[in-house]
This record gives sequence, C-alpha cells and structure tokens, in this order.
Amino acid sequence: MNVLFIVVDDLRPVLGCYGDKLVKSPNIDQLASQSIVFSNAYAQQAVCAPSRVSFLTGRRPDTTRLYDFYSYWRVHAGNYSTMPQYFKENGYVTLSVGKVFHPGVSSNYSDDYPYSWSIPPFHPSTEKYENDKTCRGKDGKLHANLVCPVDVTEMPSGTLPDIQSTEEAIRLLNVMKTNKQKFFLAVGYHKPHIPLRYPQEFLKLYPLENITLAPDPWVPEKLPSVAYNPWMDIRQRDDVEALNVSFPYGPLPDVFQRQIRQSYYAAVSYLDMQVGLLLNALDDVGLSNSTIVVFTADHGWSLGEHGEWAKYSNFDVATRVPLMFYVPGMTTSSVSQGERVFPYLDPFSHILSLVPQGRSKKVVELVSLFSTLAELAGLQVPPACPETSFHVALCTEGASIVRYFNASEEKVEEEKDVCDDTYRCFNEESVAFSQYPRPADTPQWNSDKPKLKDIRIMGYSMRTIDCRYTVWVQFNPNNFSANFEDVHAGELYVVETDPNQDYNIYNNTSHDCFFKKILGFLKH
Repeated sequence: MNVLFIVVDDLRPVLGCYGDKLVKSPNIDQLASQSIVFSNAYAQQAVCAPSRVSFLTGRRPDTTRLYDFYSYWRVHAGNYSTMPQYFKENGYVTLSVGKVFHPGVSSNYSDDYPYSWSIPPFHPSTEKYENDKTCRGKDGKLHANLVCPVDVTEMPSGTLPDIQSTEEAIRLLNVMKTNKQKFFLAVGYHKPHIPLRYPQEFLKLYPLENITLAPDPWVPEKLPSVAYNPWMDIRQRDDVEALNVSFPYGPLPDVFQRQIRQSYYAAVSYLDMQVGLLLNALDDVGLSNSTIVVFTADHGWSLGEHGEWAKYSNFDVATRVPLMFYVPGMTTSSVSQGERVFPYLDPFSHILSLVPQGRSKKVVELVSLFSTLAELAGLQVPPACPETSFHVALCTEGASIVRYFNASEEKVEEEKDVCDDTYRCFNEESVAFSQYPRPADTPQWNSDKPKLKDIRIMGYSMRTIDCRYTVWVQFNPNNFSANFEDVHAGELYVVETDPNQDYNIYNNTSHDCFFKKILGFLKH
C-alpha cells in the first residue's frame, strides 16, 4: 500500500463530516464517507513545530524537548527516527510537499532531509510572500492584514502557495505511477493558517449575516490567568492593530470577530477545493485502490471562544483536530481498478450530506500516527519506548489505534464515567495528553510562544471522553523538569454539561485521581 498523508495547518474540525452546519467541505466529507473518522483526536501541543515533530517522530514534546521553534531534536534530544524515515528504510519513496515539518531550525533548515525524504522537499515559490502586504484595503492600498481575501491574478506569480503544492503533489503522483514505485507522499497545506489569505470568491459561500459570534466569546470567570493566550500574532496584523484593542483580554469588536470567522470558513472551503483536486488526481492515476489516505491537522484554532484567538492553549478548540483514515478494502469494500472513489466536487455547487464510513468516539492522539500507519501499511510496528528513550533511535510513545477501526459505539458508552474520583480511576479509558508552556502566571507579550529559556510553567492537560483536566506546574527549562509539588493553577471541565469548557470546577471537586493519572503518565 502507498500512503498519502495530508496535514493541514491550524485546522479545527469545522467540516461537514464533523457536524458543522455552516461549512462547505464536500471533498473532505467525501473522503470521510470512505474513511474511519475519529471525533476525539488531539494534538500533543497546540503550536506548529512541537506538534509536527511530535507526531512525525512518535514522541511527546517532553521527549523531543521541543516546546518552541528553536532546536533540532536530533541534536538537542536524541537521534529519533521519523515516520517518513521508517517508510524510506522499508523501501518506500518518501516525498514532502508544502509544510510537513515546520521549516527552520526545528527541522535543521532542510525539513529533515535526507533522513526523512528520498528527494529534497518541495516548498511553493510564493510561500515567501505570505506575510507581505498583499491585501487590498478599503483605502485601495496594500496591507499585511489578518482578513485577506485576494484576487489571485493580482498575487505574485498569479498564484497562492497551496495551489502550487497541489500542482506539485499531482505531478509527483504521475511520476510515481509511471515509475511504479511505492510511495509515502506527505502534503502539507498552509490554510487556514493566518493570514487568512485565499481567493476572494470563497467569501460568497459565507454571507456575513449568516456568521455568528463564538457561543462563548467572553473570558470565563474562573479561568486561571496562566491558561489564557493573548493572541499576539493576531494583534500584529495591520487590520487588527488599527483597532487598538487593549492587552491582554481585548475584546475585538463584534463585527470584526464575525469577519475573522467568515474568513476562516472561506479558507477552509479553499482548502477543501485543493484536497478535492488532489484526491481526484489519485483517481486519475488509478491508485485509489492501493493508497492509504490520512487526513489531519497539526492542532486546532480558537475562533473567539473564551475571548481567545489562535492556538497556544490546552482547550479543545486549540488541541482537537480532524483525523480520518481511508484504507482500501478495510474502511471500504475493495475498489475495482479504474473505479472513481474521489470525483472532484465543486464547493460552490455541491451540497453533500455524506456520513463517515465509520466513526470512533475513542479519545486518540496524533502521537499514535507513526505506529498506526506502520501497522496499516503492513510494516513491523515500532516498539513502545522504554521509560527513558533519549538513546533509543526507533520507538514510539503512541500505541497504534488500528484496534479502534472496528470498535462499536456501544463500547464507548459503557466506558462513560463521571469527572470525580472513582474506584476504577478510568484505567481502561482512552486518554489524550497535551501540554503548553508559559513564561509567567499572567499573560504577557511572549505568553503564546515562550522561548525555552523563558519557560517557567508547564500546563499538562488530560482529555478523557468526559472531562478535560489541566494542571499548571513549575517548570525548569535548564533540566526540562516539572515540579508537581508546585501547582500554580488548575482547570477541570465536565464535557457533558460544559462542552465549551467555560465553567472551571477545579476548586470545588476532588481530583486526586486525575492528578495521579497525569503523574503516572509523566513517569512513563
């Protein structure tokens, strides 16, 4: 089996297949209709480089020792094998298009080539204009805005990075078909990462009067200040700067909040079009019956919930991601040669209500991707890492989730448990761990993205099917140690009664069991 691995930047599950009623995402929904879809999948840290290095190595941020953008794990932590490297060592041609590894120091300025990839990774030539002044304002001048619908013909080279990535990925599919080589092709899409720069026609899909505010656009009363992210990257955009919003809590004017949400949705439909063209090309080359397709994101993105924007937190809106696997003959009946599985669907004309082929409510983590894909491709699954694994080149800290592919929904219901201490202490339950560093107890200019040397507190967060529990503890960046004797703040949310995580009950509930579980997890 070949592998087509699609990873999207900053995409929370605003997709039709995840129950979003507003979004137009027919191509991703069509993929979901042939896939197993995980509705409770979580990233290990809600920021690009740490999340990507974590799922590409199958190790958690405490093992990659990457919480910012400024170190390369092979030098700084251990010479860990990556998922594409493992496929390459097992006879696959491994190819990277667009943003797969985070570019820069954290992937050795080479996207970890030549370890991970058979040929040098492809980056769109127009990527360098992403943060330039390319957004035409009401004054007719060009600005570096957050909200940035554009006329593509006016853009440098008359194109956009994700369009170029799709074209290159399609070209490589054709090369692989001609050469009859088995491949692992990773395609990384930028949008809906900021700036929200996309072809302006996608705005037509989302009239502003249909766009609401977040259901909870206020800062929750009992939110510890250390948990809040002050969305600095948004504030630095020309259009946001002009609003002169107070630091750290804002808020942004209501109409502008709705414009951001409108543009995020429009960018998702633009992304859907790219995914549709790519999957249609997989059909064209006749490889849909012999290619596993994975679709996911590096983390989510707050759209005004809790008075927050961007990622940089432990809330579900920042850590939860879409995750689906299309496996011919497993998630669908076998596809006959030449049969079209993914005909391109135009987001402007297709209203689809396809249901996922299978859905799992199991709580799963992106760190499990490495072992899961190895198992699906019929490779030997890398061993589980020992307690200390800095010296171990090949092992993973996330168990394969293939065992959940046929799990019936009833099992999940049986597991239901309340968010207090129970004798069982949910040992059997599937759990996801995320974490986020902070430089101080109160929001400051570098709270969103503290450099390693400035980290003083680590928020360790645990998501079960019923609850989200987070403890913010003292952290020493010199020896990467967390001190659980020194708890700065805590959060506990009950999903059933508080799905948006607005009412923190940490101070009026016993939570020894959660605390023990997090301690136990960190020991291993």
